[in-house]
Amino acid sequence: MPLTEPLRTLLLRGLLAGVIAGLLAATVGYFVGEPKVDAAIAIEEAAAAAHPHTGEPAGHSHDEDEALVSRDGQKFGQFLALGLAGAAFGVIVGAAVYLLRRFGGGPLFGLAVALAGWLAVVLVPFFKYPANPPAVGDPETIDDRTWLWVAAVLLGLVAVAAAAYGYRLLADQLHSVRLIGGVAAFVVVVTLGYVLLPGVDEVGADFPASLLWEFRVSSLAVSGTLWVALGLLFAALTEFAAGPRTPVREEVATAA
Repeated sequence: MPLTEPLRTLLLRGLLAGVIAGLLAATVGYFVGEPKVDAAIAIEEAAAAAHPHTGEPAGHSHDEDEALVSRDGQKFGQFLALGLAGAAFGVIVGAAVYLLRRFGGGPLFGLAVALAGWLAVVLVPFFKYPANPPAVGDPETIDDRTWLWVAAVLLGLVAVAAAAYGYRLLADQLHSVRLIGGVAAFVVVVTLGYVLLPGVDEVGADFPASLLWEFRVSSLAVSGTLWVALGLLFAALTEFAAGPRTPVREEVATAA
């Protein structure tokens, strides 16, 4: 049954679910991701100490190069950052549910929209341009890498839209055939995009492969927590707003 709630209600629901999901993701990032960032920074600092810069002007101090925000500030700042990001994504999910509700309904529809968002915004870009720790990457190429990531996000959105269109196009076929058609459309678009987009590999041969892998897994865990929690919370709030099918008082009265 399609959702019939007004846009404002869905946006507020997404906002609340997104803030909570963002805080949960930040908690995962604090305990799982931040130790990997600390390890990567230690490697970067050790490399800088082993190869000090020469020709620095007199009176120059390395203290001047310190970050404006301390590591402790950065660690707790991610709660604010992910809380705001979760709120923004939650509003987007609420708007998407409102616009797409003619194609589905029920509490699980919001979860499906959130998972589609995770697939498009996170997973498709991740497998083409996976996250790198602070010690990896050339600062001079950061603009190019940012635009490539944006292109990968657009690719993910197009791929998810193609999958939905392929599924709808086969409306008269068996459900399994429709799923195969949607998945095939998604794979074709992603494969074509991966081939056309240039590759980026700036990981040094001396960087520990295990740390790189752990950092990328933790990054995926943080984003997965945000989007999955957002979808589940949105679904739970939708079901809660709908209310129980049989009021508790009526059940008690019937039992009596």
